[in-house]
Amino acid sequence: MRLHDLLSPEVIRIPLEHTDKQEIIAELIDILSAADRILDKKMALEAVLERERIMSTGIGEGVAIPHAKTLAVDKLVAAFGITKESVDFQAIDEKPVRLVFMLVGPMDPTGPHLQALSRISRLMHRSELREKLITSRTSQEVLQALAQEEQKYL
Repeated sequence: MRLHDLLSPEVIRIPLEHTDKQEIIAELIDILSAADRILDKKMALEAVLERERIMSTGIGEGVAIPHAKTLAVDKLVAAFGITKESVDFQAIDEKPVRLVFMLVGPMDPTGPHLQALSRISRLMHRSELREKLITSRTSQEVLQALAQEEQKYL
């Protein structure tokens, strides 16, 4: 599974409209809902917010991956956004976030969900890719940057 296959222009927003962690999560859920990727918007939002209450999904280096497993989807779905300004996501390195990937997966199987989390984490540790994404102006630029990086390293 490749990230650029999970994402498409309709689930990428540059820039995200909101500047608050919870509002950004809700905005990404709205994006997935508008693209008919989730079955129950409220259930999906509650699952992601509950996961976030347990532990921040700010993985460091300006990246957050809010995610959850829920009955609100029948397959793994993803959305991506770039914030206008840095946002406090209570990240593990205490640095603000600009790049936000959202994953919402079904309760079973677990494999694709974990594989996508791992792939995002691995790719986002590459400073060149983070910089390319932050400076992207279109969803096509985001998709191209991800595809090129995945081809090189994975």
